[in-house]
Amino acid sequence: QVQLVESGGGLVQAGDSLRLSCAASGRTFGKSVTAWFRQAPGKEREFVAAINWSGTSTYFTDSVKGRFTISRDNAKNTVYLQMNSLKPEDTAVYYCAAGDLLAPRRTSYDYWGQGTQVTVSS
Repeated sequence: QVQLVESGGGLVQAGDSLRLSCAASGRTFGKSVTAWFRQAPGKEREFVAAINWSGTSTYFTDSVKGRFTISRDNAKNTVYLQMNSLKPEDTAVYYCAAGDLLAPRRTSYDYWGQGTQVTVSS
């Protein structure tokens, strides 16, 4: 089993930045990809970004390209999502997920955290 715990969410104004963290524990080996998804009220959970184990491959949804970056510190078993130039439409609960395939599909990920709320005011 892999346990994932997100942190770093909060209430910010449009244009501000936040850094989310996803700390993994348990049997983390074999789950080489970590992704971030988000879910706004009344909407489906959507893919945001993903990174492979070595950090050499990343994948972003179009709406966050140029504003968000994803990175990882394997010594700390932690993946980060740096979010800059935040917009009100970025408001959502952000979830991290672990899986084997670098893909934007929910079904590619086997383990999920409980989520952290990000609210961006205009």
